[in-house]
Parts: sequence; C-alpha cells; structure tokens
Amino acid sequence: MPEVGSGAVKVQGFTAGAFGENCYLVTCTASGRGILVDPGAATPQLLQAVKEQGVAVDLIVLTHAHIDHVEGVAEAKRATDAPVLLHRDDEQLYHATPLQAEWFGVKVEPPPPVDAYLAHGDVVRVGDCELAVRHAPGHASGHVLLVGEEVALVGDVVFRGSIGRTDLPGGDFQTLMRSIREQVLTLPDEMTLYTGHGPETTVGYERLTNPFLAQGAAGSAFG
Repeated sequence: MPEVGSGAVKVQGFTAGAFGENCYLVTCTASGRGILVDPGAATPQLLQAVKEQGVAVDLIVLTHAHIDHVEGVAEAKRATDAPVLLHRDDEQLYHATPLQAEWFGVKVEPPPPVDAYLAHGDVVRVGDCELAVRHAPGHASGHVLLVGEEVALVGDVVFRGSIGRTDLPGGDFQTLMRSIREQVLTLPDEMTLYTGHGPETTVGYERLTNPFLAQGAAGSAFG
C-alpha cells in the first residue's frame, strides 16, 4: 500500500494473508515515534518497516478484535514491548481469539493481555501528534476510529464503496449505520480514510458515491 504523509503524521499500510487485512504504521515525523494499528498477517512487513526506519513504537492500538486485526498482536508485542490498547466492549472477543482462529481455520498465537482500554473521547498520542478516539460500534461492539487532523483510521466501519459486514460477533446493521452517520460523515469531506481492507478513500468520496450510504442497504464485500 502507498505511504502518505499528512502534516506531521505519516501513515504506511501493509497488507497480507487470506483476509487481505490492512495494518498500519502511524509515525510522528517530527519525533520519529509511532504506533502500530491492527497488526494482522502483515505484521512481519510492519515490523521490518519499523526497524528500517528506526521508529520508536509507543503503542499497539486495535480498532477492534476480529481475528484478522489481531492475529499479529503477539508478534508485535514481543518485538516492541509496547502496550496493547483496545475498547473494553471488545475484550471478550479479544480473549476469544483462539476460538475465532478455529472458526476460520487459521493458526494464530494467543494474544497478550490488554494493557489499557480505549474510550470515546480519549486521545492517543503519537509523539507530538494526537489521534482522537471515536467509538463506532456496529461491525464490532468495541470498534473505534482514530481521527487526526487530516487522516482517520476507520478499521472495518466503512470501505471504498462499501461498509463493514454485520454478521460477525458484535455486529448490528442499524448500529453500524448510526456510527457511520455520526462518527464518519461528520468528518471533513477532504479527510483521508485508511480502511481495514482495500484502498484508502475520503469522506467526501464515500458520501457521494458509496451505494450503501446512499441506499442504506445491507451487506459488504469486505471485513
């Protein structure tokens, strides 16, 4: 995936595995400090980038706890010893990672304990930069967005031309649509959205073209 600089924040995406999940390295360009977001199957590539760029990783932040977004957490924790952050409403799902792995027929190392819990209105600091936490349930009960000045990491809430599925544990279609209306579409149109699957997009592009937002239809090709 491309590397995009946004003011003082640089977002780099890495994709691998059967789920095609995007994990991210978010770096404060002024300080060289960063966070890992949703370390999945591409965690080896993510950690290689950390090493090559000399990024000091302060946190491992999870938008939610579905298997594809947490299958690399143990490896990321071992490599960085950074605290793992998750919304409390996804704690049960996180602890069920081995069961999720069994459901999907994949081998996953059990994740480490959560070190701290995220809540709506919290601020995640990335060096000298800040990302606001927005609780956005519907795809998963404890799903959160991480919102900066010009970029947002939105996990599996919305995609380019689609929305998150609601047939997995913690899913609810009406709740998801409310989260999109209240937490995504209230952001500036020019804001870049880094999604959990597929390419990045913008708020304005999805507002104008996303058929699920226009029609309120259910379903998704991703997530």
